[in-house]
Amino acid sequence: MKILDGKKLSEEILNNLKKEIKKSNLKLRLDVVQVGENPVSKVYIDHKRKAAERIGLSFKLFQFDEKIGAGELKREIEKIVSETENSGVIIQLPLPKGIFPDEFLNLIPEEKDVDVLSEKSLGKFYQGTSKILPPIVDGILSLLKNYKIKIKGRDVVLVGAGRLVGLPMAVQLLREKATISVLNEFTKVPAYFTKKADILISGVGKPNLIKGNMVKKGVVVIDAGTTKLKGKLLGDVDFKSVAKKASYIAPVPGGVGPMTVACLLENLVKLNIP
Repeated sequence: MKILDGKKLSEEILNNLKKEIKKSNLKLRLDVVQVGENPVSKVYIDHKRKAAERIGLSFKLFQFDEKIGAGELKREIEKIVSETENSGVIIQLPLPKGIFPDEFLNLIPEEKDVDVLSEKSLGKFYQGTSKILPPIVDGILSLLKNYKIKIKGRDVVLVGAGRLVGLPMAVQLLREKATISVLNEFTKVPAYFTKKADILISGVGKPNLIKGNMVKKGVVVIDAGTTKLKGKLLGDVDFKSVAKKASYIAPVPGGVGPMTVACLLENLVKLNIP
């Protein structure tokens, strides 16, 4: 079993970005909107800040109480996206219960939508005309390609059909000519599908959901689910039992997470290079 080392590959991406920013003399700022106190969001925001500052980008965090009204939040985001000082804006998901993300994500103009989450940006991505990919999609693809793992013609099982992982990954993998199955909470006998997977990608956010008895020998496993429990970051995959069968595994932490941050910042640079 080999580890798909997202930390190492993300360092290479960030180093290249640092050179590009210096060479092109880019003055860019990433603005992040956080509503509430989600512990996993806090971890990722911290990673984004450190990575951005390390490569010469400015970073600004806007924090709002989870009890903020929809109208007030909308006005605040409109103010933020209209600022000329920022080059990219993201709304950190998930938002607290009762706040529906779409109307807020759609406030971000395409040229600042580094997360590719507004309807306009997603529409272009689905049509294959987007200049950039959603960071998590780009991160997972880059990992697979860096380790020369073939995607075309392989059976890929996506556990979870969410807007951040399952849905955009399904679209991209169809483009890559994989045969895909997408499982959701209503899938009867998930193990029937997971045991057939050549590549398994899980992005549910439920610790130890995928066990060793649910996968076949030689499977490539990408753990894209993250939960914080008792101060520890946990993935969807029970690493100990799955690692005995997997040929490659992207763990939590150190796999998809660092790649997503690096690809997000790469999007910021790509959108701002003339």
